[in-house]
Amino acid sequence: MIILRLCVLRLPLVRAADWSLMSVVPQPWPLPVPQVAEAVAAMYGGKRERPLPVLVRDKLGEWLSDEQFAGAYGVRGKPGWPPARLALVTILQLAEDLTDRQAAEHVRTRIDWKYALGLDLTDPGFDHSVLSEFRTRVAGGGLDRVVLDTLLARLAAGGLVGTGGKMRTDSTHVISAVRDLNRLELAGESVRACLEQLAVAAPQVVAQLLDDSWGRRYAARIDTWRMPASEARKAELALAYGRDGHTLLKAVYAAAGSDPDLAFLARLHQVEVLRVVLVQNYLAVTDEQGREVIKRREADAEGLPPGRSRITSPYDLDARWGVKRDTFWNGYKVHVTETCDTNGNGSTDGDADGDADADADADGDADADADGDAVAAPQLITNVETTDATVPDNQMTEPIHARLAGRDLLPGEHYVDSGYPSAQLLVSSLARFGISLVTPMLADTSPQARAGAGYDRTAFAIDFDAQQATCPQGHASSHWNPVSQRGTNTIVITFAASTCSPCPVRTRCTTSASRRRQLTVHPRDVHQAQLTARTAQGTKDFQSRYALRAGVEGTIRQAVAVTGIRKARYRGLGKTRLEHAHAAVAVNLIRLHAWWNGHPLDRTRTSHLARLELALAS
Repeated sequence: MIILRLCVLRLPLVRAADWSLMSVVPQPWPLPVPQVAEAVAAMYGGKRERPLPVLVRDKLGEWLSDEQFAGAYGVRGKPGWPPARLALVTILQLAEDLTDRQAAEHVRTRIDWKYALGLDLTDPGFDHSVLSEFRTRVAGGGLDRVVLDTLLARLAAGGLVGTGGKMRTDSTHVISAVRDLNRLELAGESVRACLEQLAVAAPQVVAQLLDDSWGRRYAARIDTWRMPASEARKAELALAYGRDGHTLLKAVYAAAGSDPDLAFLARLHQVEVLRVVLVQNYLAVTDEQGREVIKRREADAEGLPPGRSRITSPYDLDARWGVKRDTFWNGYKVHVTETCDTNGNGSTDGDADGDADADADADGDADADADGDAVAAPQLITNVETTDATVPDNQMTEPIHARLAGRDLLPGEHYVDSGYPSAQLLVSSLARFGISLVTPMLADTSPQARAGAGYDRTAFAIDFDAQQATCPQGHASSHWNPVSQRGTNTIVITFAASTCSPCPVRTRCTTSASRRRQLTVHPRDVHQAQLTARTAQGTKDFQSRYALRAGVEGTIRQAVAVTGIRKARYRGLGKTRLEHAHAAVAVNLIRLHAWWNGHPLDRTRTSHLARLELALAS
C-alpha cells in the first residue's frame, strides 16, 4: 500500500502552458459604441424587455477588470484579447449553452453581445480556440473563483447578499467528459494512449516493439470494439495488456537511460499515467522457474487502491467513480449554496410567501412587476464547491463555511440535508462561524436502535461531571475512557461483567461475547447538541422550517437545464471548477435579469390535466 500511495502522490504531472507567450495590457472596458447603443435603444424601446447582455452592461457596468486575471498571463509577449471580456463571453456562453464556436460567432454577429462587450459593429471578434486557451490559463493560475467573487462583492455592496441570513446547500453528481472504462478497458486504453504519444515523440522506440498482435490490439480505441464474452478470454486479454504495458515501459526507461537526448521520454505524461495504472492493477511476481510473470491484482487477495486514488481514465486523472444512493457515476460532485431568505437578501425580514419589499439593485434602483407591486429580490448562488466523486458531503461543510467567511457572507442559519452534518459540526459551526445548522441528524445505528427494541444510548443516564453512566436497571458503569477514534474525540463507557452477566434483561441490552455493555458517546457539548437535534427534528416546527431547504433542488435543476453542470464540458478538476463557478454566475445573472425586468419568482407550474383533476375533485 505504501508503493501505491507514493505512485499516486507522484501522479500530477500535468503539462503546464507556457505563460510567457502572451501578456495582459490592462485597459478600461470601452463604453458601448454609439452606433450599437442607438440600434439597441431602437430595438428595445418602450415595453420590450432588454436582453440579458444589455442589462448586465447597463446595471453592472465595468464589473470585471483585466488586472484580476494578470496572474494567469506572462509579463512579456503579444497582448491577447482582454481577459475580463473573455470571462464575460464565457458566462454568456454558459447562460445560452453554446459551444466555443457558437460563442465566438455570437461575438461577431450578435448586437446585444457587442453592446455588452463594447465592440464596434465591424469588430471581427476572435477565433474560438481563444476561449479554450483562456480557460486553461485561468484554471492553471488558480483564478477560477475571480468572477463569482467579484459579482458577489458587487451585489453585497448593493444589499442583495449579506451576512446573517439563511442559506441552503445541496450537491449533485457531475459526469466527467471522458468515456466510462472498466478495469480491462482502462489497462488497454492506457497502453494505447502511451503508444500514441510515443509514436510522435520517439517513433524509433515504438518501432522496435511493434508486431501484428500490437497492431490488432491498439490500432483503435479500446472501447470501440467488442470485448470477448468469455471470462477466460477476458482474463487472457487483461494479462496481454499488462505484459505489453510492462514491456513498453521497460523500453522507454532503457532508451531514456542510454541516450541523454531521450531522457525526456520517462517524463512524458502518458508514460507516467501508464506506470501508475499498471501499479494499481497489476503485480510483477517471480514464478518457480525464476521468471518474471505479470498478474492482475485482485481486491480480495492482493488488494486494490482506495477509490479516491484509483485512476479511471488516462485522459482525466481527476475523475473518480462515485456512488450516491442509486446513482453510480464517473466524475465529480458539485455543492451549490444559495440564499433562501424569503425576501432574497441577507436579512430575515419578509413573510414565507415572498411578498417582502424589493431591495435596490446594483445601481440602487428598485424594480416592480407590471402591476406596480414590488418584486422580491432573487435568491442568489453564493458558493459552489467542486470535488472528485469520492468526497463525502460532510467533509465539505467546513470548507463551504470557510469560503463564505472569506466573502463575508456567512449565514445565520444553514439548511442542509443529513449528509452534511455530524455531531461535531453542530457545535463547531456555531462556535467557529456563528452558523446554526438546520438539518436532520442521522439516526442512531446501534443494533438496539435499529431493531427498535432493547436499550439504546438514550436509555442510559450519563453524568459527565461524575464521569459515570447509569443503565436502565440502575447499575453504574465501571470505566470511563476518553479516546480518539478515527480522529474524533469520544468517550468509551464500560459496565462490569459482574454487573451485566447476571442481569435479567441483558439480552435486551447487549449480545456481546464479553457479556457486558459498552457505550461510545461524544464529549458533553457534542453529545447534548446531538440529543437536542434528534429530539427537535421530530417536531412540526422543525419540519416547517426545514422545508425551506428543498428549494435548492430547484436551483440545481435550473443550473442543469441552463448550463448543463451535471455533464462536465472539460477534462480535469481545475477546468471543471472554473466551469461551475462561471455557471453559478450565469444563473445569478439570469435571475437578476428577471428581477431587473420586474418578473416575480416563477412558481411551480400546474399542468392543465392537474387543474382539471382539482376541478373535478372539488
